[in-house]
Amino acid sequence: MAIPTLPTPTGAHPVGTTSIHLQDVSRPDPWVADVPTRELMISIWYPTARPSGPRARYLTRAESEKVLAGQQAIPPDALSSVRTHAFPDAPLDPGLRELPLIVLSPGFTRPRASLTSIGEDLASHGYVAVAIDHTHETAATAFPDGRVAAFALGRDFPRTPEFWHKVKTGRARDASFVLDQLLGSNPPWAGAAGLAPDRIGMAGHSAGGAATIAAMLADERIRAGGNVDGSTDPLIPDTGLDRPFLFLGRDGQYSPGDGPAADTWARDWTLLTGWKRWLVVAGAKHPSFTDLGLLADQLGMPLGAATSGSRTMTITRTYLRAFFDRHLRDAEHPPFDHLNAEHPEVRCCLPPDRPADSGPR
Repeated sequence: MAIPTLPTPTGAHPVGTTSIHLQDVSRPDPWVADVPTRELMISIWYPTARPSGPRARYLTRAESEKVLAGQQAIPPDALSSVRTHAFPDAPLDPGLRELPLIVLSPGFTRPRASLTSIGEDLASHGYVAVAIDHTHETAATAFPDGRVAAFALGRDFPRTPEFWHKVKTGRARDASFVLDQLLGSNPPWAGAAGLAPDRIGMAGHSAGGAATIAAMLADERIRAGGNVDGSTDPLIPDTGLDRPFLFLGRDGQYSPGDGPAADTWARDWTLLTGWKRWLVVAGAKHPSFTDLGLLADQLGMPLGAATSGSRTMTITRTYLRAFFDRHLRDAEHPPFDHLNAEHPEVRCCLPPDRPADSGPR
């Protein structure tokens, strides 16, 4: 079997990466009663000027085995050999300052590594991207001391609205804690001095995308947010959310009128009072917006999507980067709305009877 490989980043900068263990001693773990401290692992991708050595590991063998549990046709260690494009612990490019920071939150049960293609691509274009493992919500989180925290939310946690509310608001607290650490007086990463504290965005997939709304409501430092294929909770107050927001999801699931998931976006749409777009991608499946879609194709377990995982990842990276370019860098070239001509799979949607545009351009 060929070694599975992530798509090459499209920007001009080589990419460095590092993984950091964080401990929030101010609160216990929200899911495991006898764990007194919230522990997180984060991955940071950033532009570097001096790449050298082997590429970063995608997942440990233990994490790969947990993520692939039940997939009999795939070797359990297959995701530990995925070829990435980032260089571990390479220094941040010293010539770059005031870099925008993007927080990434993965889908429920999914590791932070599943957003590596997005993180690497953003870094190659001069962003710093940080993905969070929300411990005990993912299949496995490996810590530097060898411990592996397993998924802890099985049958004892019925999937009620209250449960999902806790997931999304808990992830918002994780995101704010990570920002506190990176922007604080004693950051855990040497490159943190190059960050622009007034140019912060967040995006996520599935539960991570829905959690982006919770994080923006809780933390005004997050200036722009994106939800990729995640149904949302009724969190936005009647006064609305006035910062830029992007919905990007599957056609057939998140087009207006598709059903309960799309209805959550329609409800939130009326409360988003800033710049906003609602886009759907034809032929995509839920994992297609993450590495897992394109890796499934390479590992001989395709998702049955009409649009390949590789193509959907190209779309996801392009639109997320264009969104953040516009709202964190004031870029207009190319104009966001002109991207559709190059991506015929993408369609701009609006709920019935809504104006064609809303909010400042």
